[in-house]
Amino acid sequence: MSDLVERMRKGDRRALARLLSLVEEKSEESFELLAEIWPYTGRALTVGVTGPAGAGKSTMIDQLITWIRKQGKTVGVVAVDPSSPFTGGAVLGDRVRMQRHSEDKDVYIRSVGSRGRSGGLSFSTRALVQLLDAFGIDVILLETVGAGQSEVAVADIADTTVVVLVPEAGDAIQTLKAGILEIAHVYVVNKKDRPGADLIAREIETSLMLSPRELTWKPPIVMMEAVKGVGVEELWEGIERHQENIREKGLPPTERFRRNFHELAEVMEARVNTHMMKACRGDDGLMKELEKNQRPNLYALAKTWLNKEFPPK
Repeated sequence: MSDLVERMRKGDRRALARLLSLVEEKSEESFELLAEIWPYTGRALTVGVTGPAGAGKSTMIDQLITWIRKQGKTVGVVAVDPSSPFTGGAVLGDRVRMQRHSEDKDVYIRSVGSRGRSGGLSFSTRALVQLLDAFGIDVILLETVGAGQSEVAVADIADTTVVVLVPEAGDAIQTLKAGILEIAHVYVVNKKDRPGADLIAREIETSLMLSPRELTWKPPIVMMEAVKGVGVEELWEGIERHQENIREKGLPPTERFRRNFHELAEVMEARVNTHMMKACRGDDGLMKELEKNQRPNLYALAKTWLNKEFPPK
């Protein structure tokens, strides 16, 4: 594993691909790997892109890749797709709209399954972002599955969160404002050539004015036609201005605690799940109980297993 990390740090894309596959397996070895690469992380800018399905997120990211590459920066894309109910893998695979960048050695695109997680982000998603960071990527773009009101997990990973909406969203503003609208550092109204684009921009403005939260950053609203590349420069400027604001003012202590706490909780959950599955496969008694009993007392089984593996003092 250390040899793979060394090769990855020297720019070996095959070593990176092997390590990415390793962390997706969530084996005990993968946790050791993530601990080993931790000192090399924290340099990349991670931009989360979320919004309702059909808002044009993939098309917008495709244009953003082109713009960032013109600045001489390397780009990594983690595209979260719906998971196959049979294999758990990503259904769509690497995004077709981004494949024109596949020959660029300074662009790395990886799809990952949502694994049924709320927000579409599994533990593997965070791990993939950290590996791309350790690889030396400058900007990592994280695209979520089509998001709903409660699906705000991207804000716990991204340095800057972009929420993409379209004119057709209409009353969706009302249902989304308590969820993904509140995590945005930059708003994008895509397909601005369609009727209702200005209206939805005004609704976002009104929502921000009426927000009970004390805002240390006023999110800009960028009007785009992603398919034509219109507005991509303004989007990147909005992202850079948000990062400048963080450098000047820093993250509020409550925000820093929230992010660190959620990441710690996610790592602990993943480790316990991995340990549980390993123990379950090796515990004939537990396996037999699950196989033979149509309605096993799961609460009693959970208590028995936890007390065995983590005995109370």
